[in-house]
Amino acid sequence: MSEKNKATLLKGNAAIAEGNHEGFLSLCTDDTAWTFVGEQTLKGRAAVRQYMATTYLEPPNVTVANLIAEGDFLTAVGDITMKDKDGKATHYAYCDVWRFHEGKMAELRAFVVKAVAP
Repeated sequence: MSEKNKATLLKGNAAIAEGNHEGFLSLCTDDTAWTFVGEQTLKGRAAVRQYMATTYLEPPNVTVANLIAEGDFLTAVGDITMKDKDGKATHYAYCDVWRFHEGKMAELRAFVVKAVAP
């Protein structure tokens, strides 16, 4: 199960890198819920689709440093760079905790902080 969940998340990240939001969303449950801790919660594919359309103006650059799996949970730790509407790149460090249900991404708790240059 753990290796399958890792493969699913990496497949989803590849879809996002290609700008294929629907490809990513096909790997999520219909009632997927994304919580950006301290910010907002998105409920359902439609809400996530809207978030992606307005946030991922260009495909983000995601680097996964570690994947840690146990049971239905998968934790991804890494970095992400996204461009804003003015084309300015912003770098973030993240820790995503995913819960899978029947092989699909059902829930996300995302801890994301703006990275400070060393």
